[in-house]
Amino acid sequence: MVMEAGPGQTRIEKMVSFEWLGQTLASLCWILSVFTYGISSTGDWLQLLAASCWMVSNMASLYHAGTA
Repeated sequence: MVMEAGPGQTRIEKMVSFEWLGQTLASLCWILSVFTYGISSTGDWLQLLAASCWMVSNMASLYHAGTA
């Protein structure tokens, strides 16, 4: 079941949407891969920062979904 993203979407509806789940899972896998392979250079820290920002953005979208 794929739901359309919309301004009246509740937090639960957003969380079960294919788009949100896919992006959240991808960012989580990216974060885990950084720790799996180790942090040994500046590039690794930048990868972790980018993945973490993506995850925070996904979480923030839930907050805004419930206030629309």
